Amino acid sequence: MTSIDVRDLTKEYGATKAVDSLTFSVLPGRVTGFLGPNGAGKSTTMRLVLGLDRPTSGTATLGGHAYATLREPLRTVGALLDAQAAHGSRTGRDHLRTLAASNRVPDARVDELLAETGLASVARRRVKTYSLGMRQRLGIAAALLGDPSVVMLDEPSNGLDPEGIIWIRGLVRRLADEGRTVLVSSHLMNETASFADHLVVLGRGRLLADMPLREFIDARVQPRVRVRTTDADALRDALARRGHRAVPGEDGAWTVPHARVADVGRIAAEAGVPVLELAAEEATLEQAYLDLTATEAEFTAQRHTLEA
Repeated sequence: MTSIDVRDLTKEYGATKAVDSLTFSVLPGRVTGFLGPNGAGKSTTMRLVLGLDRPTSGTATLGGHAYATLREPLRTVGALLDAQAAHGSRTGRDHLRTLAASNRVPDARVDELLAETGLASVARRRVKTYSLGMRQRLGIAAALLGDPSVVMLDEPSNGLDPEGIIWIRGLVRRLADEGRTVLVSSHLMNETASFADHLVVLGRGRLLADMPLREFIDARVQPRVRVRTTDADALRDALARRGHRAVPGEDGAWTVPHARVADVGRIAAEAGVPVLELAAEEATLEQAYLDLTATEAEFTAQRHTLEA
């Protein structure tokens, strides 16, 4: 299968470096989440991979080939960058048929994808009558027309209803399980965490992280344990003797930072402390992402504390 390879990639617009010496690879058989604040360079990087912009220096290739050299690009890479790209006066089916004809894709594939993306019933309606979610589905159908080995999706969940979001999750996982190279850019951390195996994170055009999802989270957010007891003093003292600090919560439970459930449970049992609740507080992708990118956002809102 085909990988995406970015090597020393730089794109300058005047004095601004939208992409700054990027090097990373997106490999087959896994979903790679492409993350970063607004202005981080994600969309520019995807445009450079797809030959829509020219790099100032460096390369972005698909299986070792520049996009411009591909004879039938839709058969190698399918991409959704802008759901508004389809001509509004065409029907959804005609939009796909036009793309298919330019890449020698049979009409049967068009009808197959209209059904798969849930657009069969509106295929003969003009695109300008489509909702944003329907346009997203049409864009995804266009990306999959050539049965490509590489799929690149920019904010594919945008405008979709809950059923559509669940469908996207299953789709990207299936594509990766089939051995394809899948790159998904998103601002939705919970969504990305639900389907991504690997992460590439940008900030101000530079590479901040390139690692498996779980490794990224564990490296930036320490584990915590939530525990509730009828004898808080005894629990606190027992934990302190083992080097753990218990922090009281507003709901009566305690949080033990940098701890594991098994360790807290063992300490409580040995001290004879009754335990009513004991659970790991799982670190989230959102926590890890915000920790990493706190100083990398181009636009940040001032935080205010609301007082009653």
